[in-house]
Amino acid sequence: MNKTELVNAVAEKAGLTKAQAKDAVDAVVAAIGEALAKDDKVAILGFGTFATVEKGERTGINPRTKEPITIAARKQIKFKAGSELSDMVK
Repeated sequence: MNKTELVNAVAEKAGLTKAQAKDAVDAVVAAIGEALAKDDKVAILGFGTFATVEKGERTGINPRTKEPITIAARKQIKFKAGSELSDMVK
């Protein structure tokens, strides 16, 4: 499912116009992104939890030259599915 299909599904299920559904989807994604940028955890009951974790600097290998390279430290987004979502998928 891509964003357009998600907007259409939200519009149908919530009884909204496609423009209203697009605004709602964009607002949810923006709110989650802003919270994660501030290192906040986002927990949506029944759906799951979004959080950021720090990945330290590490050594890797350039596959083309086989030389060791340093991979810089970074933040990574983690998602843990909630029990209701997991049960839907089973």
